[in-house]
Amino acid sequence: MCGIVGYIGTKNCEPLIVNSLKRLEYRGYDSAGIAVVTHGALQVRKKAGKVSELEEALDASPVSGTIGIGHTRWATHGAPTDLNAHPHCDQDNIFALIHNGIIENYAVIKQKLLKRGVVFRSETDTEVLVQLIAVLYKKTHDFESAVRLALNEIVGAYGIAVLCAREPDKLIVARNGSPLAVGIGENEYIAASDASAIVSHTRQVVYLADGEMAILTRTGMTTKTIDDVAVTKDIEEITLDVEQLQKDGFPHFMLKEIYAQPETIRDALRGRLLPEEGTARLGGLAKVEGKLRTAKRIVFLSCGTSWHAGLVGEYMIEQCARIPVEVEYASEFRYRNPMVGEGDVVIAISQSGETADTLAALREAKRQGALALGIVNVVGSTIARETDAGVYIHAGAEIGVASTKAFTSELVALALITLMLARMRTLSYVEGTRIVRALEELPVQAAKILLADSSIQAIAEKFKDARNFLYLGRGFNFPIALEGALKLKEISYIHAEGYPAAEMKHGPIALIDENMPVVVIVPHDEIHDKVISNIEEVRARGGRIIAIATEGDKHIEQLAEHVVYIPQTLPMLTPILSVIPLHLLAYHIAVMRGCNVDQPRNLAKSVTVE
Repeated sequence: MCGIVGYIGTKNCEPLIVNSLKRLEYRGYDSAGIAVVTHGALQVRKKAGKVSELEEALDASPVSGTIGIGHTRWATHGAPTDLNAHPHCDQDNIFALIHNGIIENYAVIKQKLLKRGVVFRSETDTEVLVQLIAVLYKKTHDFESAVRLALNEIVGAYGIAVLCAREPDKLIVARNGSPLAVGIGENEYIAASDASAIVSHTRQVVYLADGEMAILTRTGMTTKTIDDVAVTKDIEEITLDVEQLQKDGFPHFMLKEIYAQPETIRDALRGRLLPEEGTARLGGLAKVEGKLRTAKRIVFLSCGTSWHAGLVGEYMIEQCARIPVEVEYASEFRYRNPMVGEGDVVIAISQSGETADTLAALREAKRQGALALGIVNVVGSTIARETDAGVYIHAGAEIGVASTKAFTSELVALALITLMLARMRTLSYVEGTRIVRALEELPVQAAKILLADSSIQAIAEKFKDARNFLYLGRGFNFPIALEGALKLKEISYIHAEGYPAAEMKHGPIALIDENMPVVVIVPHDEIHDKVISNIEEVRARGGRIIAIATEGDKHIEQLAEHVVYIPQTLPMLTPILSVIPLHLLAYHIAVMRGCNVDQPRNLAKSVTVE
């Protein structure tokens, strides 16, 4: 969600901070701002809207200095206005603060501050924190102590960066539940909520843990807990390539990432298949193989697109490995006294590795004694650090808010886990080698699907003005119906529903008429004839059918208005292929409707608040 940047060094920080904020635009935001200390005074500029509008304000009224903070805000408390944009200052303009997260007890603290005569300018919870720091500073006369004491008083999630005009050689950052890293340069430090804002300046980085703060000066960094206990941090290397942050000739990051899927699927498989043994090797799970072998139950915790991946994983594991699986919305899991414990394997799925709900649910499962694993994309993320073991999906930086390549890479990781678990149990060598061969074919098959892009674009042209869509699938492809509908909603703002095809008769069939596009995923598998019957039911009511079918299935052309073919593969692997046409369909419809594909309204790439 919100993007945080802080700089202290020898350079003029304004252009550096603005360029770093541009790197963070993909996270989703509605306003942007910057604060710089110059000659013992704060200079603040902030605007609702895009970073480009902040740039215009800076052109009209420049700021300069060698210490500053910048922010892109995703509104939680208060509308996206200039006043509510970050940074926020105290009433005396001594402190400036930027914040990602939610302060849950802000109302109580605000009432106390109002009684002390503090004057508030915004509707945000964030301003409460900076005003509290200012009050405590009057007591302590020490910047660091004031920040530390304030953080001990608040309840909630935060990643913050704070400036003090009276101590202009010090930048303080802290985190609790919201990611924050500090890049180490030559006589300079750059703090950010995301490595993408740091990598063009340095690859040396320190990741703060919850309850930790860093005091940055031009000559060094001190790290400690908010309880004033010194902490020693390891310096890590950022593996992200700057090239991944460029569009490389594509009009949007989303299209670039859709087209990257043959390669990202290959990267997710690389070095993990053992054809001679008919199984998979996942180095990140090696130390827990014994517990996996005896697992009584698997619980997936995830949100959004990753929740759909978990549903596919449930079908895979239960069919092949015969282990009971549950898929939980992470946002609901810890609020219903979940029953997990010894013998259970809990797997958090999160592209960013920072999803607040998923992380909180994972911690609750660990507290109750479950084995905690992760499937994540971002190396060094909080979930990756806090799990007992896990699997990286190796999808590379995903900039488009609507996940595409990370989703298919998650599915590949789940297929590999399924193969490994199944071979540990009852799956035969012959069946194992059959799955290995099918996995090896996926990158080429994915590339073949992309050749149909122009025909999918033509379909999009016909249905771009539809007000509603229905997506239907059965078995392994029911979650893909959900995912296809989600993608369309996210980026084109068309209402769409995903349903199990057979459940259509239990309600949604009432919506079908000649204006309703119905996308049906109908691969040639053991339930093919059942889905054909569902298609006939839609046709009988005038629904306009778009079918995702297996190559060679010519009968489907007699039933559907449009057909997009995918190569034949094993039923458990069809979701990896069938979702790609749905990515392209959603993308082209959104572009034709003039929508901001990479940064859809109201959405954030990484949801780091509950």
